[in-house]
Amino acid sequence: MIAYCGLDCEKCGAFIATATNDDALRAKTSAEWSKAFKVDIPPEAINCTGCPSEGVKFHYCENMCEIRKCARGRNFTTCAPCPDYGCEKLKAFQDMAPEAKAALDAMRQKL
Repeated sequence: MIAYCGLDCEKCGAFIATATNDDALRAKTSAEWSKAFKVDIPPEAINCTGCPSEGVKFHYCENMCEIRKCARGRNFTTCAPCPDYGCEKLKAFQDMAPEAKAALDAMRQKL
C-alpha cells in the first residue's frame, strides 16, 4: 500500500501498530515521531489504516498533509500520474524521503 507521496504504508509504525493493535509499537512510534517532529504526539494518536485506504488516519496525514490533499483533490491514487509530478510540495518532501521518490519514480515508469 503506497501513500500518495510514495511512502510505503506497510512499513509505517502507525499502520503496523493499528493493523496488529500493538500498544508497545504505538508508544515507540509516538516517542520517535515526537522527537523527530518536535511536537508531543501521544501514543493513542498513533492509528492509521493507510493513507489511500478508508478508515482512521494519523491526524497530520488526514488533516494537514498538502500532498495528500492535492492528490485526493485531483482524484489520483498517488502523485505518480500527476502531470505536475515533481511540484514544489512533492520535491521538498522527496528531498527528506528519497525512498518515496524512488517508489513514485518506479510507478511513473510503468505508466
